[in-house]
Amino acid sequence: MTYPLWMWGTFAAVVVILLVLDLGVLNKKDHEISVKESLKLSAFYISAGLLFGGFVWYQLGAQAGMDYLTGFLVEKSLSMDNVFVISLIFTYFAIPRVYQHRVLFWGILGAIVMRGVMIGLGAALIHEFTWVLYLFGAFLVFTGIKMLLAKDDATDVASNPLINWLKGHFRFTEKIEGNHFFVKAADPKNPAMQVWWATPLFLALIMVEVTDLVFAVDSVPAIFAITTDSFIVFTSNIFAILGLRALYFALAAMVHRFHYLKYALSIVLVFIGVKIFLVNLGIKIPSPISLSVTFGLLLAGVLYSLWKTRGEPIPEQ
Repeated sequence: MTYPLWMWGTFAAVVVILLVLDLGVLNKKDHEISVKESLKLSAFYISAGLLFGGFVWYQLGAQAGMDYLTGFLVEKSLSMDNVFVISLIFTYFAIPRVYQHRVLFWGILGAIVMRGVMIGLGAALIHEFTWVLYLFGAFLVFTGIKMLLAKDDATDVASNPLINWLKGHFRFTEKIEGNHFFVKAADPKNPAMQVWWATPLFLALIMVEVTDLVFAVDSVPAIFAITTDSFIVFTSNIFAILGLRALYFALAAMVHRFHYLKYALSIVLVFIGVKIFLVNLGIKIPSPISLSVTFGLLLAGVLYSLWKTRGEPIPEQ
């Protein structure tokens, strides 16, 4: 659907203001973000996303508003696994907490660009070939079932072939160089010459971006299965990931408490995927029911996880 430029401009302005406020005011200096500060920032970003959902509801109607909220919920939930992998990346590269926000901030900027490109391609494909939606639906059902049956194998960052390839083709310093992604240092082949070296901080940033790209393969089809409205797809997606870096510092230490959320999320993905095929059979699930089912499943997953893992010690980071 085509919307006036002022609506896109409003969205862009809100996002820019949030990013400038985050980097230029709240986190102008590198510092360790406490759990308390993280929860406050997370509440702020979630409130901003919900308020924009209210704006969408007011401007475009209840249908669009509920589609936005459903997409926002699903994207937020999918980011939980993202948090776990990012935590492993930071641990592997020994990134101090004081510099983690810097990596996450630039990682989110890259994610916004990548999501924009993927959503644009997805929208163009659906516009030209409507049957692509059925591929998305089948993919979501397959992903949901795979997630439901998957074993809890630990992700091994060290064995990632991309890390070995990058280290084999580019110069990287052995240790962190403050908050710098690149530094100038002597060339091993010619010590008198100063050359640019990338730091482990930059390598961690690359891995964070790759992680988001991998998770976007699931999340973008999921949001398109909810609605094909590009404005709602893009805005709900971006608002969901905007607060990810703030939420990370609260969840990284307690992500094990949400172990069973993945089962609820897998059912949600299957539910969303099946919806597409039901429409072809003349059965359309109303948005209020879809939103209620999604919210109910995710809430049940969170509550069951918290109850099931009560008393468990926090694993070493």
